[in-house]
Amino acid sequence: MGARWLGYVLGILLLWCALLSPAALAETYDKELLEGADFSGKVLQGSQFNKSDLRNALFVGADARGVSFFGANMTGASFRDANLSYSIMDTARLNDADFSNAILEGAFLYGASLDRVKLDGADFTDVDLRPSVRKRLCKAAQGENSVTGRKTRATLLCD
Repeated sequence: MGARWLGYVLGILLLWCALLSPAALAETYDKELLEGADFSGKVLQGSQFNKSDLRNALFVGADARGVSFFGANMTGASFRDANLSYSIMDTARLNDADFSNAILEGAFLYGASLDRVKLDGADFTDVDLRPSVRKRLCKAAQGENSVTGRKTRATLLCD
């Protein structure tokens, strides 16, 4: 009887953990109009914002690891202090975005538009960028990420 009871308790604990895991909490915001939305400080791991309108949205300090922003319009958005590791931002519009002190390690931004972005202290380790975009970002790159301790210029392979 004791072993059966223990099995039930363990089963309930496993179910509870699965329901509260980041993957279980991931949201889908595909093709939504979210201009100016505030996701600051939120855990968004694994969420999707594909082709959404996120102009001037706030992701300050957000945990956006593995989030897909494919084709989203994020003009003027702020990702200050956010963790965007392994996120997908291919073909996204990120003009005038603020990536100050953000972590973008392993993110995919190859087809993204990145004009006039703020990137002081951003960590671009292993980020997939077009060579022409990387060269342009290097002109403004400065600072060191306060979390990873990596210099922005070094992570962009500027030197």
